[in-house]
Amino acid sequence: METAQRVVRRNRLYSRLVSVLVYVSFLLLCYSVWRQNAPDTLTGSWPWKLELLDVQSAATATVGSLGAALARAQYARAVRPALGYFGRVMADMAPGERLAWACSVFNAAQDVAVVEEISYLVVLTARSEDAEEQTDWVNREEAERTVVDRGPESRTDFALHAIGVGRPVPAQGVMPLGWFTAAAMAQVRDVFVRVRVTDRVGDTHERIISMLKGADRSARRVDPPMI
Repeated sequence: METAQRVVRRNRLYSRLVSVLVYVSFLLLCYSVWRQNAPDTLTGSWPWKLELLDVQSAATATVGSLGAALARAQYARAVRPALGYFGRVMADMAPGERLAWACSVFNAAQDVAVVEEISYLVVLTARSEDAEEQTDWVNREEAERTVVDRGPESRTDFALHAIGVGRPVPAQGVMPLGWFTAAAMAQVRDVFVRVRVTDRVGDTHERIISMLKGADRSARRVDPPMI
């Protein structure tokens, strides 16, 4: 279920329009070269009589549009977010001095990303010989309700942080997703989070994160600081 980061949608204005300009200018160049080398008996009648651009102008347009496409691709690469995540055992999260497994997303890129959508898929542990239960992709409230129906209490045994659309994930910044105590992890096998963010050029990137991957489900001590 967990996936690497991928582009799910590109900005139409800054992507498709530039691509269309490349194709159109290349077709104009081909037509201009063919028309210049075609016999006069053919170019003297319609529709081949029509001269759109001379070869030099068509070549300039092709090189210019191709350069714009390459510049756009290079800039999109430069501002592309780099979404990763980590989890660690922490204190002072759950009440009663209990330890909790906390998961956070970080943006390792040099530019900001903005949350466009976030959804959850909850996988519950199997009851006796029953198969594991899981939800579809749902919002935070429904995911929280699914876990609560199994027994754990929200903000007591676990928490899924409220993350709204438009929430910025700054460069080199961290965005906490939530935490789970041992009591909650006894009922929940995993929680997958689908994070979609938009970068500066309008491209949408997606990554699916496993919040409980590698979780210490019976932690006895706090993990050391990462830095």
